[in-house]
Amino acid sequence: MTDARVGAAYDTRAAEYIALAGDLEQMAAEDRAVIAAWRDATPGRLLDAGCGPGHWTQFLHERFLHGGHRDVLGVDLSEQFIVHARSTYSEIEFLEGSFATLPVPDASLGGILAWYSLIHTPPEDLSAIFAEFARVVAPGGSILIGFFDGTPREPFAHAVAPAYFWSTDALAELLGAAGFTPTASERRPRAEGEISVRPHASLTATRR
Repeated sequence: MTDARVGAAYDTRAAEYIALAGDLEQMAAEDRAVIAAWRDATPGRLLDAGCGPGHWTQFLHERFLHGGHRDVLGVDLSEQFIVHARSTYSEIEFLEGSFATLPVPDASLGGILAWYSLIHTPPEDLSAIFAEFARVVAPGGSILIGFFDGTPREPFAHAVAPAYFWSTDALAELLGAAGFTPTASERRPRAEGEISVRPHASLTATRR
């Protein structure tokens, strides 16, 4: 599925998605803890790749262990998500665009958060996305990827657009080839009351 079709698919259900999962308080406490720890350990400008309605971008911007605000940028394929994010979090920069051609200079980022935003990327295209991440993240910078844990590259029926399972080992192999060194991972089953019904996982990697 192309970027344009994924963006259009989310546009048609943006209001529904925002109501269901567009607020930080609707997110799992475990996810907030993982992202907060990564944010506070990652200096420099941060990019929220696949920012959706912008709540995680705001989390990166607003709350910082050492005080003050972070310089962050949110990018998403969905025009409606970007419209919502800009109106809700007006102090943050949000751009409509693709991960394949990020609108930032080489080695200009301290880190990238890709929280369940790569699940719609066809497996054969993911290496190119990681190469683009490697272009824009400075050496020593970090990326944090959230995904659904399962048989690598196996498709599943997502409510909005076709999506794929991954494993930490399979992603670590692709990241290594792109110039990243995996440094941490975690996995947890779906908890009662969560929006998703699938097992969760995350992987952190450092740019060499």
